[in-house]
Amino acid sequence: MKFLRFTDIARSGLAINKRVFIRADLNVPQDDAGNITEDTRIRASLPCIRMALDAGAAVMVTSHLGRPAEGEFKPRDSLAPVAQRLAELLGPRYVPHGVPLVSSWVDGFQVDGQPLQAGQLVMLENCRLNIGEKMNSEALARKLAALCDIFVHDAFGTAHRAEGSTYGIAQYAAMACAGPLLAAEMDAISQALANPRRPLVAIVAGSKVSSKLSILQSLARNVDQLIVGGGIANTFMLAAGLNIGKSLVEPGLVAEAKSVIEAMKARGAEVPIPTDVVTAKTFSPDAPATVKKATQVEDDDLILDIGPETARRLAEQLKHAGTIVWNGPVGVFEFAAFENGTREIATAIAESSAFSIAGGGDTLAAIDKYGIESRLGYISTGGGAFLEVLEGKTLPAFEILQQRAAAHAVQSAIN
Repeated sequence: MKFLRFTDIARSGLAINKRVFIRADLNVPQDDAGNITEDTRIRASLPCIRMALDAGAAVMVTSHLGRPAEGEFKPRDSLAPVAQRLAELLGPRYVPHGVPLVSSWVDGFQVDGQPLQAGQLVMLENCRLNIGEKMNSEALARKLAALCDIFVHDAFGTAHRAEGSTYGIAQYAAMACAGPLLAAEMDAISQALANPRRPLVAIVAGSKVSSKLSILQSLARNVDQLIVGGGIANTFMLAAGLNIGKSLVEPGLVAEAKSVIEAMKARGAEVPIPTDVVTAKTFSPDAPATVKKATQVEDDDLILDIGPETARRLAEQLKHAGTIVWNGPVGVFEFAAFENGTREIATAIAESSAFSIAGGGDTLAAIDKYGIESRLGYISTGGGAFLEVLEGKTLPAFEILQQRAAAHAVQSAIN
């Protein structure tokens, strides 16, 4: 993918005394009192913000928080706690007087009665409060673009949404580029899916085939091996003629599962069906676990993990992969008795020389549990955006940034 990078712009000196508008993803979890309970997304935004300030820009940053109604401000929708935490993380070197929070900023704003100055940082209140944001109103987009000289999209978690502060502003800003976080996502996705080193192995797990059917169908046209897990694997086992007892399953999608299996076979690829499983009679962390052949599942069994034989076989294949895409644990890894499959898969990915990219909330929880973060190629910060990429969709943020880069190249050639 060809797009302008803010890293290059900052290094070139083009940001000096320029107004830089950063769309970050600062949508952090909070408790009932409004206290931030986990600040990973704020920390992930720091490199871009520091880069802009170091480059001599006047910097404004905004984000959504929660799901506010447009035009209806409520205290719980405010980015005030985020501004405070951002100030703490940046420290007095960057923000000696804290991070001012500005509301009603769409038509222009000042800080302490003065225009925003080079080297200053301001936070613009929750962008989803702006009327027209979700529908990408052209009038709003043009107003946002008028606030800045350079628009920096650095929020992969919103890259699948064509909204005013993610797409519209990029259309009309004098210059639009990808921040370091978004650029890293775009590079990783291109490496994993556009020009992968083979064999390309995808692991797709979750409770329902229906939620990831289009992803499975898309991957079946491209990957060399498609490993399914969780409830999805149960539906594929049923499609293969195996009894899955009272396990979570979607019998109405057996035909679709069979079509994915056949599509893979037609390309000389495969969907490995578990040869052994770990079962229980009840869904409970203290339920007795029983390892049995996949052909010996009883009618009152719940399949809660792949068996050790299957885990070892898949792990061995992963160690020889060229590229691995991972979305979802293969069993109920939260329960100690049913975590072996996910742990084996995670360890194998970490030990493989393949380029690996992982994403999705449960996947991130597994990565954290098994301490393999530093051994993966890339960990995606997006949920819905990551899944849409796996479906083969072109994300709106990628689309508009590529369009703007192409236009910039043409204009540069003319000049």
